Amino acid sequence: MKNIRHLRSLVSTTTMFAMGLALLVGATGASRAQDFPSKPVTLIVPWPAGGTTDIGMRALASATEKYLKQKIVTENRPGAAGVLGPQQAVQAAPDGYTVVQIPITVFRAPFMRKTNLAPETDFTYIIGVSGYTFGVVVKSDAPWKTFQEFLEYAKANPGKINYGTPGAGTSLHLTMEQIAGKLGIKWTHVPFKGTAETTSALLGGHIDAVADATGWAPLVNSGQLRLLVTWNAARSKNWPDVPTLRETGVDLVSNSPFGIAGPKGMDPKIVQILHDAFKKGAEDPAYIEQMAKLDQESAYMSSDQYRKFALEQLVEQKKLIEDLGLKQD
Repeated sequence: MKNIRHLRSLVSTTTMFAMGLALLVGATGASRAQDFPSKPVTLIVPWPAGGTTDIGMRALASATEKYLKQKIVTENRPGAAGVLGPQQAVQAAPDGYTVVQIPITVFRAPFMRKTNLAPETDFTYIIGVSGYTFGVVVKSDAPWKTFQEFLEYAKANPGKINYGTPGAGTSLHLTMEQIAGKLGIKWTHVPFKGTAETTSALLGGHIDAVADATGWAPLVNSGQLRLLVTWNAARSKNWPDVPTLRETGVDLVSNSPFGIAGPKGMDPKIVQILHDAFKKGAEDPAYIEQMAKLDQESAYMSSDQYRKFALEQLVEQKKLIEDLGLKQD
């Protein structure tokens, strides 16, 4: 009987200890969410400094700080066509103090090469932010005055055109290959790390054209580069005289919506705090003004909508990679 009473006492003590521990963990988690943020938040930008994404994300971080009541430190971690930064971000603690911009290349990576990244489970999706205005530019003294002339030359001269993008597997690369596939064109893709490199290569005569987001805007506006086409559904507000792809006879739209995520396992209350702050930042006049300069419009998605978008993209990007034959062994 003594042994039985001792055993019951031990079980009771163990149960109470477990319940106490669970309450303590729950209380600690609630306290962390209630106190968040108590220190600066790091926003990883997976592209080089000075490019379109970097400028836009820094503007968003600056606008969001006053609503988050904490500083947002922007860190550039470029590489692997925008995938390296997110790969590093998922290794951080899911405490809300490390978040990352998620380019659409993240959803292509598992289908292009071997990777440990699993976008459906590795991230906590916080908010959808915006999309890009993409376009093709050439030097102002290039022989092609229109995109149609450029396409006609490329088709008549297989392999002669070299075009640059911010990396293999980016929307710029894939859309150019889609254009080539639709029109029977053969041209050569030259991947770079970002806008600064593509611009230098184009101005130096090392490549014939660049497909990129609006990092080329200052040189287009100054007359050093010529914008041949943009890839949105409607004409650009900043360059209304430039036709869209559809207007040139290529039935494609490409703008790569992106957002912000953190590592998997984040507290929903912390996700809500970050979502609300970034949403207010995206609605701030200073950020909207900067987006207008970059010719980017809002593509807001809530946390649930952004996660749904991510899952849909995994299906779409898998098919696109397979259709273009870009899967690497």
